[in-house]
Amino acid sequence: MRIVTVVPEPALSALLPGASYADAFRGVSELRSLDAPSAAKRIMGRAPLWVQGLMALRNVIVVPFGLRTRIDSAGPHLGLFPILSETARQVVLGLDDRHLDFRVSVEVDPAPGQRRRITVTTLVRPHNIWGRIYLRLILPFHKLIVAAMMAQAERA
Repeated sequence: MRIVTVVPEPALSALLPGASYADAFRGVSELRSLDAPSAAKRIMGRAPLWVQGLMALRNVIVVPFGLRTRIDSAGPHLGLFPILSETARQVVLGLDDRHLDFRVSVEVDPAPGQRRRITVTTLVRPHNIWGRIYLRLILPFHKLIVAAMMAQAERA
């Protein structure tokens, strides 16, 4: 699947009012029966080994700053993240924390030729200087990680 950067849909800003950062990535899948819950599971349910390694390194680095290294909230999760809402067209994951809040939307829409267009949008609202610093530090990795994880959508 070829993944491209697109402009986030303005309507998605309602998922996290006041977000100061948003990006979106899109790819087209040949899987005709793909819906948002199954795409989200394929994308977010597992991470490539190199991403797992980066997350382990991140967890070691952020401990002294009091940032979470695991999610302890009740309710359904997908990978590391709580599921906030789920329909056939869109799954929204997210978390509110001391330094920043974020939302990840996985949307699946029909595309020409009975294919499926998958769009992953990320919104972030930092709360303080630590949130802004954290966001700036992780953005280069975030973009690589989203593309790598989206590539998993067509794999069983």
